[in-house]
Amino acid sequence: MSILILAEHDNQSIKDATLSTISAAQKIGGDVTVLIAGENCDGAAQAASQIDGVSSVLKADDASLSYALAENIAPLVISAVKDKGFTAVLAPGTTFGKNILPRIAAALDVQQLTDIISVESADTFKRPIYGGQAIATVKSNDPIKLMTVRATAFDKAAPTGGSASIEELTASNDSGLSSFVGQELSKSERPELTSAKIVVSGGRGVGSSEDFALIEALADKLGAAVGASRAAVDAGFVPNDYQVGQTGKVVAPDLYIAVGISGAIQHLAGMKDSKVIVAINKDEDAPIFQVADYGLVADLFDAVPELTEKL
Repeated sequence: MSILILAEHDNQSIKDATLSTISAAQKIGGDVTVLIAGENCDGAAQAASQIDGVSSVLKADDASLSYALAENIAPLVISAVKDKGFTAVLAPGTTFGKNILPRIAAALDVQQLTDIISVESADTFKRPIYGGQAIATVKSNDPIKLMTVRATAFDKAAPTGGSASIEELTASNDSGLSSFVGQELSKSERPELTSAKIVVSGGRGVGSSEDFALIEALADKLGAAVGASRAAVDAGFVPNDYQVGQTGKVVAPDLYIAVGISGAIQHLAGMKDSKVIVAINKDEDAPIFQVADYGLVADLFDAVPELTEKL
């Protein structure tokens, strides 16, 4: 097979989710080409060329690609697929990939597979359904396979060891269908949620935004990222970008500490692949204890400050 990877990057370096997507492509087998689309993205293209297992890199450098608008990137990918005969297109299962790939699938008239977690063969894959409560094995008969990859399910490809060639692509003109208005970037000294090795999450049981300081204090002691359940986000305790779960971010850290989280299936879908799960909840029948490696039945307002102090 000839596989095209749509890379998520910051114009200088390659995101970890892309490295996991490349690893998934290597399991499918065949030549792996990475597409870098952006503005002043030579640094990212050079980084992609050094990834172990990458055969070649396509670089499209244009102002119309600077904000990763799906309406501008999709025509570029479609053109590359048709010109170079790629038989599969993979993208990270992040907001970036999920925003762009459906448009490509519609234009190519093929079905997209979302969030694959395993490669069984070149045309057969596994993906979670029903909020992660079941795993579907799906065989694609489409001539071009399109899929997003759940990054937490695959190891990251080695960022060094490769020496792929870089080919310049001419970007299509701005489609004019959408425009970038602005963005507000939250700055934090804590690690980014989806890539952190330790995550401390709070749920509805924390009670208020003021009491979420208990969660943040514990996270700071551990050098951890802070997460939350949807219930905590909906209640206004923390911003939306803290949300872990089926409709939030999917994480798989080395250590996940769930505080005051009951463990609804939507939340479990976003964190149950964590290597070690610790749950603190005063309800001994809370579903979170069914997936926890360590469970503490206690009032979080007693347990968390004591744990923070001892750490």
